[in-house]
Amino acid sequence: MAYVALITGASAGIGEAAARRIAREPDARLILVARRQERLNELARELGNATVIAQDLTQVQAPRRIREVIERDHAGELHLLVNNAGAAWRGRFGDTGWENLERHMKLNFEAPVRLVEELLPLLRRTAASHQDPKRRVAIVNIASTAARVSRPNSGAYSASKFAIAGWSDALQAEELEHGVHVGLVLPGFIKTEGFPASELLAKPHTRLIVSTPDRVAEAIMEAGPGGKAERYVPRYYWIAAALRILAPGLVRRAIAGGAFTTATAVKD
Repeated sequence: MAYVALITGASAGIGEAAARRIAREPDARLILVARRQERLNELARELGNATVIAQDLTQVQAPRRIREVIERDHAGELHLLVNNAGAAWRGRFGDTGWENLERHMKLNFEAPVRLVEELLPLLRRTAASHQDPKRRVAIVNIASTAARVSRPNSGAYSASKFAIAGWSDALQAEELEHGVHVGLVLPGFIKTEGFPASELLAKPHTRLIVSTPDRVAEAIMEAGPGGKAERYVPRYYWIAAALRILAPGLVRRAIAGGAFTTATAVKD
């Protein structure tokens, strides 16, 4: 039986790593979504058994078009949806205002929500006929550790990721009865095309806080078909999230003092 997985932002970085990892699953059939068609075509040729959809997810027609392709090429079956496409643009709110916040929300929150709305009937239908506890029908939303701890110059990005994290918790509870699991992955600093992490990797005391897209891909498998609630990458980043709840004043002082490095990462 085919295992159909759709990955957004699949042209590079975390999305590409996720596609490569999922392609190793038995009978995997991939649907690769991103804006850069040439990159998607190249990856599809390498992996095989892949459908390419070059699409800007902020466009109104994008979810409907993606659903049409799934229904046409995969008989409407969908076992795994990985909402990875996203971007970050640095800037203080006093300088960038609502415009910067709005573009983060459109891509990092509104786009995956609208895609889930369109594809949820397919996921539910697949779950109803899919009986494999080791590979659950699932949605994996890629958030960020910035969904738990916000940093200066990245408030708009954090707002969009806080939103996706909160929505994911509610969606998991709502879809439990339909057999669709909702997992959350919260990466920290990941070395990618858009974020080479050169400065962090150059210093011994910050090198250990940088991880790789391959590790995020493994976390996606754990939080998706593996049925885990959420995964931090690197794993110890949960400490910052816990401190934000237990000692918010301490975390705020640390952030204001520059203890948390601010970075920009483009995923798609």
